[in-house]
Amino acid sequence: MLLRVHDLTSTAGIVALAAGGAAVVGLGLSLALAVQLRRMRADQRMILGDTRRDLPAHAAALERKFGALHGYVHDAADRLDARMNVAETRLDGAVAYRALVRYDAYGEMSGRQSTSIALLDATHSGVVLSSIHHRDQSRLYAKQVRNGHPELELSPEEDEAIRLALEGDAAETTSA
Repeated sequence: MLLRVHDLTSTAGIVALAAGGAAVVGLGLSLALAVQLRRMRADQRMILGDTRRDLPAHAAALERKFGALHGYVHDAADRLDARMNVAETRLDGAVAYRALVRYDAYGEMSGRQSTSIALLDATHSGVVLSSIHHRDQSRLYAKQVRNGHPELELSPEEDEAIRLALEGDAAETTSA
């Protein structure tokens, strides 16, 4: 049976006051924790969305997705590297050095109508083309160059075209 406490100065009254104070403090802490829990769940919903997963399951799913993404990026990088190697190999065979030399092959004052052009790739291999023009005829000569050295003897104008090409002077030059 419950007894009424009329006197708060008695032992029973002091214990009742202490228990009431503890209950009020406990209620206040419970409310504060409930508000904190509500905020944390709202933050968790913002991260997780409306799914019913918990944070560790979400983190594990993210880790799996990042692993898959890492694998995809690694594969894409390998494919790009292979394509780049093919492109570099193809570019090594493209014309990288060129020069044109105009001259008058017969000394006839015909306006330097003869030309020699050097077209070389990155390995200094390619071709030297010479077009010799005369009043009555014109001739075209082609000589192969491998690693900067001609297979046949070159004219001075053809030598100059190779020299200018390898020096990087692609401007047209004229000789007497």
